[in-house]
Amino acid sequence: MQKKVILVLVFSLVLVVLSACQSTAPNVAEIPAGKAYANGETIYFTHTEVSDKDVSDLLTNMMKSPVIYVPSLALAPDAMLANVYVFKNGIAGSGPLKFQADVFENSPDDPGYTPLRRIVFVTWSDEKSAKELKSAAEIQELSNQKAITLEKSGVVVNMPFITWKGGKR
Repeated sequence: MQKKVILVLVFSLVLVVLSACQSTAPNVAEIPAGKAYANGETIYFTHTEVSDKDVSDLLTNMMKSPVIYVPSLALAPDAMLANVYVFKNGIAGSGPLKFQADVFENSPDDPGYTPLRRIVFVTWSDEKSAKELKSAAEIQELSNQKAITLEKSGVVVNMPFITWKGGKR
């Protein structure tokens, strides 16, 4: 009888230990994040897919994680796209072309938010006057003043936000 009691206690203890080892946390995946700006605030985002093979290779190498080449993204209608501003010159930084971080047109709290982004290249007319820009409004103002030029590309990137002012995934 004593053997049975000990066996039941050991079995119960094993069940308690095993059940404590089960995770109740949600599944988690690591995704490399890029730092950028939207509405004057720092945000973090990821690149998941892109419509251009060369850009796919560039972003894959930069992020050390696959950014999948999906040519059909280039067929997305304008109503599904927002702009992301990528700098071709100016202040050195963490952007994909080694200049300042990207600037996003809107964030998830804004009307019209979409993770699908059309790359718009920004070039400073006088690189010596370059300064860090953090909002689409600043970019539009400097474009109107001819301090920068904007060049819409045909490249579409899926760039969902991870964190933004007032929110996170």
